[in-house]
This record gives sequence, C-alpha cells and structure tokens, in this order.
Amino acid sequence: MRTIAIIGAGKMGEALLSGLLRAGWDAGSLLAVDASQQRARELTERYGIRFVSSEEAVDAAEVVVLAVKPQDAHRLLTHVGARVSQGTLVVSICAGLPTTFFATHLPEGTPIVRVMPNTPALVAEGMTAISPGEHATAADLDLVEELFQQLGRVVRVPETQQDAVTALSGSGPAYFFYLVEAMTEAGVMLGLPRQVAHDLTVQTAVGSAAMLRDTGESPATLREAVTSPGGTTIAALRELDRHAVRAAVFSAVEAARDRASGRAGRVG
Repeated sequence: MRTIAIIGAGKMGEALLSGLLRAGWDAGSLLAVDASQQRARELTERYGIRFVSSEEAVDAAEVVVLAVKPQDAHRLLTHVGARVSQGTLVVSICAGLPTTFFATHLPEGTPIVRVMPNTPALVAEGMTAISPGEHATAADLDLVEELFQQLGRVVRVPETQQDAVTALSGSGPAYFFYLVEAMTEAGVMLGLPRQVAHDLTVQTAVGSAAMLRDTGESPATLREAVTSPGGTTIAALRELDRHAVRAAVFSAVEAARDRASGRAGRVG
C-alpha cells in the first residue's frame, strides 16, 4: 500500500483522509500536514493518523496531495518542492492553479495530476474532475481516480476544461443551495412553517437528483412529466422564463468560468 501525504488538512483534506480510511486504507500509510497544531490534534484523535512536518511528508510519501489554499502553494513549493523524489506523484487540489505552475517548482519529470472536487465530497457524494500534467501516466490517473472515488464520482477531462469544471461543479453546489434557499423562503411567504418549507424543498431536491441519476432520463423529459397542460407547474415555469432564469444561469456559470481562468484559485 502506497504512503500518501496530504498537505493541508482542511475540509477537503479531511474528506480525502476519511474516505480512504472508510475504503480500508491503512492509517499507518497516511500522513498529514497542517499549520494548526490544534487541528492536527483533533484529526489525530479522530482518525488515528500521524501528523508530520511538510519536509517529512515529502520525504516519506509516494503520493503527495497538495490541499493548501492556492495563495499558499507558492510558499509551500518554494520550501519543499526540491525535496520531491523522482517518481513521486503530486496531486493538486489547489483550485485554479495549472499543472505548469507546479512543474516550475518541482524536479524535472515529476508527474502531476490536477484535481477539482466539490464540497459534496464531504458526504461522499462529490463530483471530481481529474486532469493529467505533462508527465502523468495512465497508471497515475488510475491511482488518482481510485483515491477520489472514495469521495463520490470521478470524471477525466483535459486540463483545458478545468476552468469550466470549476464553474459548473466546483461552484455548482452554491447554485443549488441558492435555489433551495429561495424556494424555502417562498414556502414561508406562502404560510408554511420554515422547517416544513425547508424539509419539503430539500427532499424534493434530493429526490429529483436521484431521479436524474438513476433513471437515465434527460432533465427535459423529467420536467415534462411533471408539467400538465394548463396546470400549476407550467404556470410556475412560465414565470421563470419571464424572468429569464435560464439565461441568468448561463451568465452565472460563464462568469464563474471567466473568474476561474482570470484569477487562479478564486472558487469561493
């Protein structure tokens, strides 16, 4: 079993740790690094893993996962990049940073895989896109896919599509939370207790997502199945069209893509 070091034990780093442990990964083969000693103590007690320095992690690991904030990546790589051994696989979940950024700070020929997960990974329902850098092999991609399948689904895309991935699935949970928030508020306005409105909306979202995933039907087909001629649903959809909600979604995702491509790491 390969030794994996996760540098940056924030929410996504912890999600990967817990996912690997659920999948049967040996805690002794997992190393973690975090600047906060309190955070290190908490996760050591929770998972039984070992926290080390970034130097020790890079020296010992066969796979190094960089889960730091993008703005901290340069300082980290300046500090330990040259210590990365030949053959060590570097996996980046630093939003917005291309593999070429890491290549300039790592020994020549280091295989790098860029990864864009999203926050549902915290409940093992994430969507992760992976892209190989210049020296990453098919075996490297297979390994990274295996690791991140513990957090949900994984898709492989060319790195040129990562900004679009960031805009769609990286930022995407916020769009759904925004819609659920709006629908809940609408239910309250119509006289429902807030908790009832929340429960109705959330379960409707969960069930609708499950139908999309499990039936294989297109969203248009499923929408039409709910929409009776002259009924309540078509009246509601007409209002959404009147307010150009579809066009607003297009513009929102495009704006996120433009921010991702123009300002590395600005996902949040």
